[in-house]
Formats: sequence, C-alpha cells, structure tokens
Amino acid sequence: MWRAFYEMRRHLDRLIERQLAEAGLSSADYDLLVPLSEAPPGGLRARELGSLVGWDRSRLSHQLRRMEARGLLTRRECPTDARGTVVCLTPTGRAAIEAAAPGHVDTVRRHFVDLLSPGEIDTLTAIATRVRDRDAPVDRV
Repeated sequence: MWRAFYEMRRHLDRLIERQLAEAGLSSADYDLLVPLSEAPPGGLRARELGSLVGWDRSRLSHQLRRMEARGLLTRRECPTDARGTVVCLTPTGRAAIEAAAPGHVDTVRRHFVDLLSPGEIDTLTAIATRVRDRDAPVDRV
C-alpha cells in the first residue's frame, strides 16, 4: 500500500510539474501563488504564508526572492511590525496563476479525481485529513 501510494504521488507530481512548466511556473511558484491569489488586497505576512504552505523561513525566503525577481510578487515591510514582511501578488503574478490554474485543475481532475468514485473520494479525504491532523502542530512554522 505504501509503495503504491508513494509511486502514485511521484507520478502525479511529475504530471503536475510538467503542466505547470508549460505555463512557465514551478510547483513551488504555484504553491505560493494560490494563497496569495486568495489573500486580501493588502497581501499576507510572510510568516502566515509560510505557515499556510508548511515551509520553513529559509525555503520561503529563497523562493520569494526568485519570484520577486521574476515580477510575480512584491515584498514590503509590515506596517504594524517592523520585523515582519508582507507579500503581495503583482499583476504579473495574478496573470500567471490565472493562466496556469485551468490547466492545473484539468490535470488533477483527469489524472486523479475523475478516476475515483464519490465514495473513494470521501474515504481518501477522511484518510488524508486524519493523517495531516495527527502531526499538525509539529508541521507548523
């Protein structure tokens, strides 16, 4: 079971990486663009963004720097905390996520969701939620 799950995950990761690359993004880009695209217009604090995606500060900082250099987002000082940083999506970043999202949804649907029955989806959701929640405090940034 574990090996089948692991191989399935790797297979899906490769398919998703390929689709996102065709849209000019990496999965790391997409991981950050999604919550930023759903954030209020003022953006998200970097700490909150890192917590949402489960990344440590170093990984987040490096990825933000790469994405900022490509014009996908901006970083600015937090107005309420001089030590904090606020991350905002740029118009280029919003266009990138809006262009990539339909293909991403199609890939996930075609290669995963559409292969499952409604009962299997419910079961897998329950399993995934239970596994995620068991160690959730350890995973938080």
